[in-house]
Order: sequence, then C-alpha cells, then structure tokens
Amino acid sequence: MTKIDLITGVLGSGKTTFLLRYARHLIDSGENIAVLENDFGAVNIDMMMLHELKGEHCRLEMIAGGCDADCHRRRFKTQLISLGMQHFDRVIVEPSGIFDMDEFFDILHESPLDNWFEIGSVITIADGEADEELSPQMEYLLGSEAACCGKLVISKINGEADAALTQRILERVNAALEKIRCDRRLSLRDVVAKDWESFDDDDYRTLCSAGYRGSSYIKKYSPEDIESSVHYFMHIALPKERIEEVIADIMSDESCGSIFRIKGALPAGDGWLKINATREKTEISPVSVGQPVLIVIGDNVSRERIDCHLKPLNTDSEYVSI
Repeated sequence: MTKIDLITGVLGSGKTTFLLRYARHLIDSGENIAVLENDFGAVNIDMMMLHELKGEHCRLEMIAGGCDADCHRRRFKTQLISLGMQHFDRVIVEPSGIFDMDEFFDILHESPLDNWFEIGSVITIADGEADEELSPQMEYLLGSEAACCGKLVISKINGEADAALTQRILERVNAALEKIRCDRRLSLRDVVAKDWESFDDDDYRTLCSAGYRGSSYIKKYSPEDIESSVHYFMHIALPKERIEEVIADIMSDESCGSIFRIKGALPAGDGWLKINATREKTEISPVSVGQPVLIVIGDNVSRERIDCHLKPLNTDSEYVSI
C-alpha cells in the first residue's frame, strides 16, 4: 500500500518550507513520491514554491480551487484515486491553512482508497516566531490539527531551541485543545524542536513513522466560514525597490484589517520574486516561475483599503482584486 502523509499548519506557520525539506529527503532516499496541494483557494502560490521538487521521482499535483466544499471533496478524492493507481511509495498532502481534518480521514476510509493507501504521518507545524495571540478561528484550526498529529514540529528555529520556547508552544497548543474540548494534551515527546537545517536521518525517520492520533473534538468553524478572510490581488507589477515598503505599509495600516500573512509572486525583470510576509518579517526571494498575485490573509480584511496601497504604484493595467 502507498503511505500517505498529511502536513498541516495554520496560515504562515511554515508548512510549505517544511514540506520542501521532507520531500527532498524522501527523494534523495530513493522513494518515488507525489505531492498533492489541496487548497480551497483560486490561486495556489505554494505550488510555485514546490516547483523545484518536480522530476523523475516526484510528481506535483494540485486540486483546482474556486468551488464549494462538496465539489472540493470530490476533486480531492478523484486526485487520490489517480495517484493511488500509479503506485507511488508515498503521497504527501499539503492542505490549505484552512482545512477540515475530517475530510482527510473520511475520504481515506472510502473505497477504493481504503485498499490503496495507509496513513503514514500526520505532522503539524507550529510557528516558533508567532508571539501574538491567535484569533479564535486560527486557534481553533491549530487545535483541530494538533489533536490528530503524530508529531508537532516547531518552525523557524535558528540554532538550538531553548526549553522556554518549546514550553510556550506546548502551552499554546494545549490551550487550543482545551477550548475545543479535546481530551488530548501534547507533551515533550510529541514535539520536534530543532533547527531544520540540522535535521539528520534519525530525525527524518522519526517524522516518516510519526503516525497519527484519532482524537475527537468539537467543531466550531467550517472552512467556508474561515476562508472569507482570504483576498486575491492579481496582475500586479510594482517597482522592485518599493515592494517591501508597500507590504509593510499594508501590514501596519489598521484600516486594511488585522493581517497576519501576505504571500505571492511579483515580476522582476526576466524573473519573479516570491513574497512571504508575516507580522514578524518579510521574505523576498527569486524563483524561476510565478504569476503576478498577492494573497492577503487576515481578519476583517478591507480589499478597498489595500487597493489604495497597491494601485498608485502598479503598472499592470489589468489589475483586479477579489
């Protein structure tokens, strides 16, 4: 049977960066894998970030967004059926940061998938740099994901993780579990807390065999309820030297809403720049492929106010925001 792993994490936690490292290790170890981007969104930036994995031993697939929950579920199952027929060693699913965990488990218990796949590892990424209190919706998502994880992996650790950081993350996760009335509480043995640059073969073996937990909890939100905080700004061309400034202005402008992530890609000469910004920092790096879009994620996002920041500098006449 093909093992299937699920990599979860709230928006901006670093799950795509983790997936890149995890998948690369599997490929280098001789496994034939597939990566399935399972996203409700109409535009998938994470697929562009994963483009470097594509090759003889790695297939990249994406579920087209822009549909309702039932349609999305059917597309998810159809993609898994297609992958199951190709006999990969392992399939890695990276869902949106807005995801109903039951969708993953329920679909895998349906025929014929139950004969082709076995659940390998459910890994939840927790943001090691997020100091601010999560919104109720994001706290719910963190709790629902951690309830089922085999390992909780702390992201954005530079050098050695200190005990205080690990304890702070554990307290945050366990508080989220308590609020959804889940009887599971995570302990140190459930956590991987070290710089991802220093992961060795033993660490990856631990992650590959992490397993999962079938914990129950109370559902407080549906994906449709939460996705209203995601907005797309397309056909953007900004002066390279002004990009970081504009993003900082949007992040700091309270009239734009409570924004916790901006991601996307913008044209830069003959190439592209990948954008990944949170309240803590903005990362801008070159990538080989892209499309001109910024995705803004947050609470009470004002598309009109963000337009006011982007339009004066944008040179693409086909600009649109949705």
